[in-house]
Amino acid sequence: MISVSPRQLEVFVAVAAAGSVRGAGERLHMTQPAASMALAELERLLGARLFDRERRRLRLNERGRELLPLAQEVLERLGEVERRAAARPQALAGELRIGASNTVGNYLVGDLLGGFVGAHPQVALHLTVANTEAIVAGVLGFALDVGCVEGPAAHPDLELLSWRDDALAVCVRPDHPLARRRRLAPRDFAGARWILRERGSATRALVERALAELPPGETVLELGQSEAIKQAVIAGLGIACLPRAAIGDAVAAGRLVALRTPFLQLTRKLAFALHRAKYRGPLLQAFLAGVMPATPPRARLTLPLRRR
Repeated sequence: MISVSPRQLEVFVAVAAAGSVRGAGERLHMTQPAASMALAELERLLGARLFDRERRRLRLNERGRELLPLAQEVLERLGEVERRAAARPQALAGELRIGASNTVGNYLVGDLLGGFVGAHPQVALHLTVANTEAIVAGVLGFALDVGCVEGPAAHPDLELLSWRDDALAVCVRPDHPLARRRRLAPRDFAGARWILRERGSATRALVERALAELPPGETVLELGQSEAIKQAVIAGLGIACLPRAAIGDAVAAGRLVALRTPFLQLTRKLAFALHRAKYRGPLLQAFLAGVMPATPPRARLTLPLRRR
């Protein structure tokens, strides 16, 4: 039987997250030599390298990617054993790594995390905000325990749990010619100057589908944040299609106008993305239960398993 210690697994998981032995040591409050020794001993016991050495970074190789979710599960289960074995029931503790797409992370973070933070103050939450493509990559690579995304994430290793609806709106400055029209038609957008999100964003994908229903226009800017796009529209640089959650304050202040465009489909589903192989321990289960306490079975969006 291989005598792998929990500490060696902790170092392995920390190196995978930090990308270096030094970073792992800092996370675990260990010296770099001690962390390096623990990783080397683990690789010796397993008889295989777990990382590829690329300059000063360590990247998981194929064997490391296979073992990472198993190591994470072992550590989570050990923590649960300790918690259950305590003389008195202990509150949930540990770390939960959550990813959120830009809209959720910047405008709906209170709805996403507020209830869980209040109910479980001893849990350390680490929130990563990026576009949907990056969040999905983090979930698939086990760098994130769960991700909240804005658009479809069609990957056989993912399971999607529907969270809530999200609506977008075409917005312009109050002095824009389109803001003065009582009724708009697709032809009114001919030659419009659009400001779009970057590629890889779920908002960009939805807007491109909507623009395909309109006469040709011009893309004048591509920006990586909805807030930057909002400010660009306020400055008169163009028009944009943004989440209503992102423009609500500017509309209320009279700095933007949300146009009525019933001929465009501008709603989407926000969903939680989880890796099918991810161990759903007490922390993850408590988070999902708190965010979706009344999720009906039909809201579970599953994708077919990949045939091997």
